[in-house]
Amino acid sequence: MSRPDAERADLEARILAWMRDPAWHRDEARFDTLARALFAWQLEHCTPYARFCRARGRTPDRVTSWRELPPVPTGAFKEVELRCFPAERTLKTFRTSGTATERRGALHLDTLELYEASLLPSFRRFLLPDAARLPIRVLAPPPEEVPDSSLSHMLGCVVRKLGAPGSGFDVKGGRLRVEPLLDVLEQTVARDTPLLLAGTAFGFVHLLDALQEQRLVWRLPAGSRVMETGGFKGRSRELGREALRAALGERLGVPPTHVVNQYGMTELGSQFYDSSLCEPGAPRRKLGPPWTRVRIVDPQSGEDARPGEVGIVVVVDLANTGSVLALQTADLGRRVEDGFEVLGRAPGAEARGCSMAADAMLGETEP
Repeated sequence: MSRPDAERADLEARILAWMRDPAWHRDEARFDTLARALFAWQLEHCTPYARFCRARGRTPDRVTSWRELPPVPTGAFKEVELRCFPAERTLKTFRTSGTATERRGALHLDTLELYEASLLPSFRRFLLPDAARLPIRVLAPPPEEVPDSSLSHMLGCVVRKLGAPGSGFDVKGGRLRVEPLLDVLEQTVARDTPLLLAGTAFGFVHLLDALQEQRLVWRLPAGSRVMETGGFKGRSRELGREALRAALGERLGVPPTHVVNQYGMTELGSQFYDSSLCEPGAPRRKLGPPWTRVRIVDPQSGEDARPGEVGIVVVVDLANTGSVLALQTADLGRRVEDGFEVLGRAPGAEARGCSMAADAMLGETEP
């Protein structure tokens, strides 16, 4: 094995050991050491990222903390291939959603080991803190229908590894199979066995519309829960997050504490979740695994926003070994205790960040 591969193998072994540690322990020194070592390795093996960092005067010898790592705007994944390995070693490519004519961002992976090692303990902690397994019904397409969807891949892993008998997908051929899903809900009530419904907010709007049209109201067994993610626009209407929780309570009998929003994106290897189920009674906020960190950044200064102030969400994720570990999202957020809340998209942030980052990565901006 060549020296670069040996270095990466060592880094990944250390990161995987953390992911597989059941203690779920945040360790600032451990994170900082691994993040700066991974940053140095990525600069050697991802030329566009190296150009981007040099243009900002950020190199391993000048970076003294993970907080100083230059975050790449997620929009840059639409313009530049950000990978630390030869293209022929690509095992999987996840792509962002978009229209047929729109350029889509792409995350190229030569291994799925870290991605899956990160997602499973996170899902278990935030969705199954009180249950080893539950039947999981998914309101999203199965991975074989959309092989470039990171969400479908994630939910496929969850069903396979954490789902009890009766788990499966309820979107086929791009459509929610309403009647079979309603049969599942009826059987769930009859058996009095808790159920986990997981999928896009878009899918839940379709389900709620169907329940309303048929004038159906279910009271799912105690302990049932919902994981929703993504946008809220349905076929004929839009539904905000609070309204979605209220509707799920009204039509399915799932209390707000058991409706957990997932915050993730194609360009990341790890996900963040509402704390409401794993920390009942505490302020609802987004939490992530110990091998991630989130900054809320002032868009003008690039420095951390003051507590309570709104800024851009920046994520540093050790699961992103094969691309770049520091990402600047297009989302506005605010710090809440040891977590954060997402407040919506920053107007124009993705387009501006994408253009500036792509110029630097393509060598069109001098340091």
